Amino acid sequence: MKTIEVKKDIYWVGAIDWDLRNFHGYLTQRGSTYNAYLIIDEKIVLVDTVKHYLYDEMLERIKKIVDPSKIDYIISNHVEMDHSGCIPKILQLCPNATVITSPQGEKGLRQHYKQDWNFQVVKSGDNVNIGKRNITFLQTPMIHWPDNMVSYIPEEKIIFSNDAFGQHMATSERFDDEVQYSTIIEEARKYYANIVLPYGTQVQKVMEEVRKLDIEIIATSHGIIWRKYIPDIIEQYDKWSKNETDKKVVIVYDTMWNSTKKMADTIKSAFESKDYTICMYNLQATHISDIMTELITAEYICVGSPTLNSGVLPTVAAFLTYLKGLAPKNRKAIAFGSYGWAPLSIKEIEETLKSAGFDVVGTEKINYVPSEEDLEGLRGRVEGLI
Repeated sequence: MKTIEVKKDIYWVGAIDWDLRNFHGYLTQRGSTYNAYLIIDEKIVLVDTVKHYLYDEMLERIKKIVDPSKIDYIISNHVEMDHSGCIPKILQLCPNATVITSPQGEKGLRQHYKQDWNFQVVKSGDNVNIGKRNITFLQTPMIHWPDNMVSYIPEEKIIFSNDAFGQHMATSERFDDEVQYSTIIEEARKYYANIVLPYGTQVQKVMEEVRKLDIEIIATSHGIIWRKYIPDIIEQYDKWSKNETDKKVVIVYDTMWNSTKKMADTIKSAFESKDYTICMYNLQATHISDIMTELITAEYICVGSPTLNSGVLPTVAAFLTYLKGLAPKNRKAIAFGSYGWAPLSIKEIEETLKSAGFDVVGTEKINYVPSEEDLEGLRGRVEGLI
């Protein structure tokens, strides 16, 4: 297994998950990586680990550099098991190693693994000297768990950023200037939209601290390592966390007999007339996590469903649940749909969007099959709302 030297005596020793296609309901078509890092100094430090089933891959990489029994510190920046899953196994090889983590990290690791390890709890501003280098810590709670923290080596200008700035993508390349830029940004946007989006306020607070640091390397927990496009990804995170939007609309719907689809097409035409960028998704063909990737920069979202059994279609219900959990802010919304004897789906969509914090500027319903006159009226009303 090939190791990668990130900086002198700092190595990537993680694992590549080529087969991963679903991460907590988030579709990962490009797989993922679990990034662990080994620092060789007077003290030997392992920063995070990998998912349990890739332990052997990580261990083989470590062994190419050092005897694992010589590891002095294991930094656990995040308890979630794609990060911490191999700590129990690696500690069997270095039982005297100290596990460095945040206060909530210690609590979480004890609850996950039921072990009384040699913990060293650190808070923001704390420092651990390992020889030529110092590691300082910054707690980043709720990006995206209460225990999250990042680790920074000022002498090397490298930050181990945990889940921040990451992407789910499996690749043999390790750095941002080795992979197509548009692909990295797309995957970083998807990662933010599906994992970090609810915590924009917390991200903004952390960004204030990150800007104070001199950074040449952002060593992420997933995906590639940033070294060339650091200003770009920081700028994007600033935009995403502020919920800044573009002149774009996302239209999401499902349909039974194409009546709701006809309404979606008409709404699309109304936004086109106002020069909006259009993203249109039939939920029968598009995964909800891919929709969120575009919604993150959209000014409007339009959600449509016919009425089924006094409510929305199951695909739309699932999307609305997912959307409500991620809670994007400062967006306008339109609820729409066709119906038979009662327009109950439209009311449910409207109520869910409002409860999720959207400004619902319009609700549109058409009984049974829309006529040309119905669609012309719909287009005019939507144009009036924009």
